[in-house]
Amino acid sequence: MQLVAVDIGGTHARFALAEVEAGRVVHLGEAVTLKTADHPSFQLAWEEFSRLSGGALPPAVAIAVAGPVGGEIIRFTNNPWIIRPALIPEKLGAPAYVVVNDFAAVAHAVAQADSAHFIHLCGPDAPLPAEGTISVVGPGTGLGVAQLWRQQGGGYHVQPTEGGHIDYAPLDGIEDAILARLRGRYRRVSVERVVAGPGIVDIYETLAHIEGRAIVSLTDKELWTLGASGEDSLAAAAVDRFCLSLGSVAGDLALAHGASALVMAGGLGLRIKDTLVRSGFAQRFCAKGRFEGLMAALPVKLITHPQPGLFGAAAAFAQAHSGLLAG
Repeated sequence: MQLVAVDIGGTHARFALAEVEAGRVVHLGEAVTLKTADHPSFQLAWEEFSRLSGGALPPAVAIAVAGPVGGEIIRFTNNPWIIRPALIPEKLGAPAYVVVNDFAAVAHAVAQADSAHFIHLCGPDAPLPAEGTISVVGPGTGLGVAQLWRQQGGGYHVQPTEGGHIDYAPLDGIEDAILARLRGRYRRVSVERVVAGPGIVDIYETLAHIEGRAIVSLTDKELWTLGASGEDSLAAAAVDRFCLSLGSVAGDLALAHGASALVMAGGLGLRIKDTLVRSGFAQRFCAKGRFEGLMAALPVKLITHPQPGLFGAAAAFAQAHSGLLAG
């Protein structure tokens, strides 16, 4: 069965044709990226994709959205689009549809992506387990967290969570200082304040304060570039500290989920993969006291699929409509 897969963020909407069969994605076409600012509504962007595709689109769609998917109206933080799921059959001509949270889509991608789309980060260099819970963690603009539960025979279930909003727990004096800095602005400091992309700013400024340096105002994008290149030693130290804290948070989540493996996702994870391997990420991931041995036995992977949101949206559709596809 053919369908349209869509991944909508604040700045871009990505579209691709996909083929699904027996609950699985068997093909994902080339992605077409449109700027949301160039199209006043999702329906108009849909029509533009139809034009670019050269004809009528399939009567089925899978949409991954950056935000909550419950309720009658889906709104976006950084673009004016709204989606009314009940009107999808009428407005898009797609009576078969599914709408999922963007990070739930990533977890579906983890469930169905080929082993070639994963690289090893730490722990045993073994394939992802065929059954049990896999924690999926994605540092980006925020911190996405989901649970993927696999059962023998290929079945699975995705559970979206708000795990990025658990409390941040420092492990040393530097992290105490990071927490103190953040607590000056927020009554409660979640892990997302530290181990999502923008958190590098507060880490950097805390390190500057500890070093007695004047604090230079830089954006998170500038700091990631400076830190990854090694051009700025303080920015590089901030990236290393980010990796340490991410290891601690990832380990906490895996421990809480009763996970048998963890997969790191998101563009930021891919961007800093070499630093993650060289840093103390692995040691922090395992540093759970009496459970250190258990944590050391968990494989930790990074998904490298070029379009996990699109692939995962199609996978969510394939799973939701597996009865229809079988018929």
